[in-house]
Amino acid sequence: MTDHSPTHGTDGGFVRALGSLDTIAIGFGAMIGFGWVVLTGGWLESAGTFGAALAFVVGGLIMCLVGLTYSELVSAMPHAGGEHHYVMRGMGPRWAFVCSWAITGGYVTIVAFEAVALPRTALYLFPELNQVRLWSVAGSDVYLTWALVGVVAAVVLTLLNIRGIKPASAAQSFIVLFLLVVGALLLVGSFVGGSTANMRPLFTGGFDGFVAVLVVVPFLFVGFDVVPQSAEEINVPFRRIGQLVVLSVAMAALWYILVVVTAGSAMSSSELAAADLATADAMTALWGSEIFGTILIAGGIAGILTSWNAFLIGASRLLYAMGRSGMLPRFFGKLHPTYRTPVNALLFIGSLSVLAPWFGEAMLVWLVDSGAPSIVVAYFLVAVTFLVLRRREPEMDRPFRVGSARSPLGTVVGVAAAVLTLALLSLYLPGMPAALSIEPWILFGLWWLLGVVFLLRLPSGVAAGPDAEERLLARLERS
Repeated sequence: MTDHSPTHGTDGGFVRALGSLDTIAIGFGAMIGFGWVVLTGGWLESAGTFGAALAFVVGGLIMCLVGLTYSELVSAMPHAGGEHHYVMRGMGPRWAFVCSWAITGGYVTIVAFEAVALPRTALYLFPELNQVRLWSVAGSDVYLTWALVGVVAAVVLTLLNIRGIKPASAAQSFIVLFLLVVGALLLVGSFVGGSTANMRPLFTGGFDGFVAVLVVVPFLFVGFDVVPQSAEEINVPFRRIGQLVVLSVAMAALWYILVVVTAGSAMSSSELAAADLATADAMTALWGSEIFGTILIAGGIAGILTSWNAFLIGASRLLYAMGRSGMLPRFFGKLHPTYRTPVNALLFIGSLSVLAPWFGEAMLVWLVDSGAPSIVVAYFLVAVTFLVLRRREPEMDRPFRVGSARSPLGTVVGVAAAVLTLALLSLYLPGMPAALSIEPWILFGLWWLLGVVFLLRLPSGVAAGPDAEERLLARLERS
């Protein structure tokens, strides 16, 4: 019988230090950023209370299907870099690069987004924060003190992650616990001061309104896949890692549904749509005190930090895996000699997050929109890989399996995940209800133009399979 209990990193690799609760905190915390604080009013105005909630039910189900494909693959290949290894084995190095580059692009945009969102949120608590105007970007003024809030946070989080996965996960767990307290206050407040009359109209905007909410799902739910990225640092049986992935997605779906319904019960959709911080205003109305609105803003800051921290973990492990396989410079494939963390990858991503605040608030929407299509591309490729490996390697050891070996359930889940992610991707295209503006497409194009440079360096003719990475490295060394 195969032993599926993880071993500890005594070979100079990563250190297995994450338990079940640590893993849930990373996956769930990654998906709960700041969007739920500011965007809720727009969701309610677009689709109505039940329409918006339904969009998150549907979006959550789509993400759960994708999460199931990840769960089976991570249990079979619990390696740092997640998707990189799955697609390498199932579809070969070139597709592995495309998938890894796609998800890395999504992660990097989120890290940069949080570095801008943090000072923007702090401004609500400290109105005098904007001091010493520097310049303007796309009509958004940039102030020295405002930018320094993002810069200092970027430095602190990067150093915390370099110091080890355990300190980073301990901070993550503590902040997630505070988030859950804020969620409990919203729920109780809805019963105390909410009204079903405020929820009307329950549905509005028709299909376009529903799609306007559904299209944000990939960006809001990205983060469960950080768990597979850190699989070499999780100290639980491999089957349970797969279970934790699905659980974290379900928890995030419940969170967003909770926010929509409780905020909808607090004020009319028109009032919430006009609010700058819709959910904070809803919390104030529910409890009849601005103190609770301030607590919710603090919860928004907590969401920014948990998301930021998780994506530093995920992106750095992906860059590490790509560096180790020769797809990116070997510089990225180095672990810190003492802390066993991908130090160079963390420094690189940390540097990008230090730069982001100097471009001002205009970057927020651009970053959100430019990273989302890349994330969906990666999800699609993982779903396809899931199907390919199910067919090509039916006897591959899978501690977590979607359905039995002979059941068609696995194929149904894989096909549904692939089709639905393609459908999500189509929503971003010109002419669709949620078509992106030109600036996000420019950022998207620049990221993929850089990716093509690295992709062309990879040798052709390296087939997929369990030893694909070794054959790729051998081919690169010969060339």
